[in-house]
Amino acid sequence: MVQPIFVGDVQGCDEEFAELLARAEAQFGSEFELWSVGDLVNRGPENRRPLARVRDLEERGRARVVLGNHEISLLRCWLGLREVSEFDSFQDVLDAPDADEWMEWLRSRQLVCTGQLGRQRFAMVHASVDPSWSLAELERAAHEAQERMRAPIPELRRFLREDPDPREDVLGRLTRARCVGPNGAWSAEEPIGRQRPWHEAWAEQGHDYGIVYGHWAMQGLHVAPWLRGLDTGCVHHGRGRAGALTAWIPDLARERPFDLPDDRFWSIPARRAYYAHRDARS
Repeated sequence: MVQPIFVGDVQGCDEEFAELLARAEAQFGSEFELWSVGDLVNRGPENRRPLARVRDLEERGRARVVLGNHEISLLRCWLGLREVSEFDSFQDVLDAPDADEWMEWLRSRQLVCTGQLGRQRFAMVHASVDPSWSLAELERAAHEAQERMRAPIPELRRFLREDPDPREDVLGRLTRARCVGPNGAWSAEEPIGRQRPWHEAWAEQGHDYGIVYGHWAMQGLHVAPWLRGLDTGCVHHGRGRAGALTAWIPDLARERPFDLPDDRFWSIPARRAYYAHRDARS
């Protein structure tokens, strides 16, 4: 049986990612499938290698990946919709002679991947989902956004330039959101006032599917019924915390792997402080 391994935000921390993959190969040989929650790039020192590692596994039928907000930012820079900032580190991808090929590969990736663990259906997204969505509604919304991501360049440029109502911005919700307000709008910021974590509002709906996600480094590892949040801030190591790259290795012997208790996690400690913001001020 092929073991799925879900990995949190890599963000250019290739040494830790390589260690995690070596551990997977040592334990499972070729009998594992990597599921990446996105944000393979940015803020860390090496962006091309994580992309290449995942693409190689994917081409061999052994990986699934969704786009994160940092991949969207990279695409926006490629299209000339934003400038590369002092806090970005993906210039190595943009400067590469095969940059256009990589951008085409990225924009053809999914925004949501679905599957089943034991008897439990699940979706993997980068950041969040609308708390009211069923799994079918999530797949439908993601499909529509994915089609626009794969459109001809002029239409893609229009799509990524748009500033839609946060209640209707599917791409932003899937790749950037952290909290929701009482009016249904989402925010990428930490919850304030009447806002609350998106997954809190989602859990109240009693959905029959699980969600694996990343994006929220400040929150850290989030383990709850039907929910696995895997961003433990590897690239943020040194910003007042210890960062790590985290993977979830669900127990396939269980009919309900999303149930608790669950301690099937790997944590690869960050090698050093990576974050471009820190480096820019050092």
